[in-house]
Amino acid sequence: MSRKIFNLSLAVITVATSLSVAAKMTLTSSDIGHGEFMSNTQVFNGFGCKGENQSPALTWSNAPDGTKAFAVLAYDPDAPTGSGWWHWQVINLPANATSLPTNAGTVDGNLLPKGSQQMENDFGYKGFGGACPPVGDGAHRYQFTVHALSSTLDLPAEASAALTGYMVHANTIETATIEALYKR
Repeated sequence: MSRKIFNLSLAVITVATSLSVAAKMTLTSSDIGHGEFMSNTQVFNGFGCKGENQSPALTWSNAPDGTKAFAVLAYDPDAPTGSGWWHWQVINLPANATSLPTNAGTVDGNLLPKGSQQMENDFGYKGFGGACPPVGDGAHRYQFTVHALSSTLDLPAEASAALTGYMVHANTIETATIEALYKR
């Protein structure tokens, strides 16, 4: 009996140890840094802002088992709208994707992996819309998050940003985020 308890205890410890050392999904960028202010490259060109409006390069690793697709969302929770501001929403990135180059969020999406789908941002078009907070509103947080999804998403082309965000969150296995800053 004590040998069975010992073997069972050893098995539990082995499983617990392997779960605790499982690599967590990470997100990095050569263009933006967590807690750092973004450059003019990621600033919108319009609404009184004069930036280059380029999405940052993003690289992720250690996707969890069961990942069927990825989504990348860029969101400003500090926008004075009552519901934040969606700057970029890309869904159905293939499960073997591990990065997006700088400026992948152009309207034509020609730098995105095949099968990816850009949804409409809160500026009113499909693609990346850079930072452009109100003058004097203080630093806004821009959350660039990669979502490992349990399935691809079947959304209508005209789905709202809120519906897209809901469906992404409902199918997320794991996330990794870089929160960059910007103010005018």
